[in-house]
Amino acid sequence: MLTNTVKKYFQDKKIAIVVNEFGDIGVDSKILTNVHSEVLEISEGCICCKLAQEFESGVTEIIHKYQPEIIFVETSGASEPFPIFLSLQNLGISVEGIICVVDAKNFATYKDNSTAKYQIGGSNIIVLNKVDLVTPQELEKVKKEVVEIKEGYNIKNNLTGVPIFNSYIIHHAQQGLVNKEVFEGLYKIEEVIGLAKDYKHDEHTTNDSITQKVTYLKENIAFGDIDRLLKALPKSIYRLKGIVKVTDVPNPIFINYSFGDASYEELPEYNESSILILIGEHIEDDVKLLCQTFPFLILPQFSINK
Repeated sequence: MLTNTVKKYFQDKKIAIVVNEFGDIGVDSKILTNVHSEVLEISEGCICCKLAQEFESGVTEIIHKYQPEIIFVETSGASEPFPIFLSLQNLGISVEGIICVVDAKNFATYKDNSTAKYQIGGSNIIVLNKVDLVTPQELEKVKKEVVEIKEGYNIKNNLTGVPIFNSYIIHHAQQGLVNKEVFEGLYKIEEVIGLAKDYKHDEHTTNDSITQKVTYLKENIAFGDIDRLLKALPKSIYRLKGIVKVTDVPNPIFINYSFGDASYEELPEYNESSILILIGEHIEDDVKLLCQTFPFLILPQFSINK
């Protein structure tokens, strides 16, 4: 699935793929070396536990040697995703999403496995695969069971009990190919800067109602205003990218928000307008409500045309 997706949607990007093979022979890595990508294979262990240091060292080496635009990490079926998420954050990498692939055809055979449950609970993008091999009724049953597991095993902060990701999304896939909409909003800093310079866009909504809305920000706002906005985002808005100027931080800040987790980076050379790009599903009304709640947001009469 990862191979097909990278080949189809990321031909124009510099991609690195980290493959965790749980066993003696790494088959997937031999396939992935032909996808115009750089592959790091970690064998005979699980990167969510004893090989965390090796994993972080390998990823650091890839970054220094190849400067990839996007890194995909494909774990073994025995891995739990959240420790890997923490390792990537330790390296200063912004994690856009944790994808869990569910076999809709054979879910009943492994749904009670504890690792499978923690994989679903620790993910914020759940892809139901092989949907073309089940009936609509069977698919609905699988989706209901996945939602129940997600709610029961959702990763939470140990101190506060608050979920790490305040929303998640379920996508469908068939014939080993994930929809492009799964990766909507993967903007680099320079792409967001380009959007801030260009004020003319056509209205745009993708086929499955994944929408991207632009808002500009008034001057004289503080970082606390941005923090309150992020905490108030509804579940329909699961990604946010932007560059903002605030009165209590000397340089403009690049914000990368994904499923409840936000990272920040100062941009000393940025001189354009403050801009936020909100990405989610059926978000038009929610964005209007946010603008009413937070008067420093300015909503132009357009969306991004990609």
